[in-house]
Amino acid sequence: MTSPSLAISARNLTLTLGSDSAPVDILRGIDLDIKSGEVVALLGPSGSGKSSLMAVLSGLERATGGSLSVAGADFSGMTEDGLAAARRGRIGIVLQAFHLLPTMTAAENVATPMELSGAQDAAPRAIAELEAVGLGHRTGHYPTQLSGGEQQRVAIARAIAPRPELIFADEPTGNLDAATGEEIVKLLFERRAQTGATLLIITHDPSLAEKCERVLTMADGVIASDTKNTV
Repeated sequence: MTSPSLAISARNLTLTLGSDSAPVDILRGIDLDIKSGEVVALLGPSGSGKSSLMAVLSGLERATGGSLSVAGADFSGMTEDGLAAARRGRIGIVLQAFHLLPTMTAAENVATPMELSGAQDAAPRAIAELEAVGLGHRTGHYPTQLSGGEQQRVAIARAIAPRPELIFADEPTGNLDAATGEEIVKLLFERRAQTGATLLIITHDPSLAEKCERVLTMADGVIASDTKNTV
């Protein structure tokens, strides 16, 4: 069980893909503690294992070995269905490609996951969260009617509306121009500060990592360095 002061606690976490005859070690023994409320960057080049680590920490992928506790839940040995249930309400995820449902409005994209979790007030909460990210005037618009920056704002609203303890953002500015990306990072940090969630940002951008309190650098499936920033 995770200490109340820890959002994530991992010990000797491994991930091996491929076949038994040709295994590929993606994560090779990760030891990691992240405190509740920390803002952490996971930095590294493509192929270093950072997105795979995020997938395991967020319950999108099952670890092959080791122990993992996330937001008070023991992820070790959980089935895929168990991980899906454990993610619900605990974890919000923002991805590079937005992943909005094209047949739903902005408000419906934010409300639907909360409705599926049984929330009775999903619709008004979705509207309130869209207003908080500056899209109160776009709640009835569909993704194709929104710019890339607006779509990512909807994705941030969707991730934060359930008030998860943890927010994972995987290359959140990767599909945006520099100016829009700066706006999205500022918004993400502001909403995190207002809700008190722990934030883990996966990035290959050192300038974004510098905005975080702590920087983990990955190389070849291990954490090569762990440094604190003065921010």
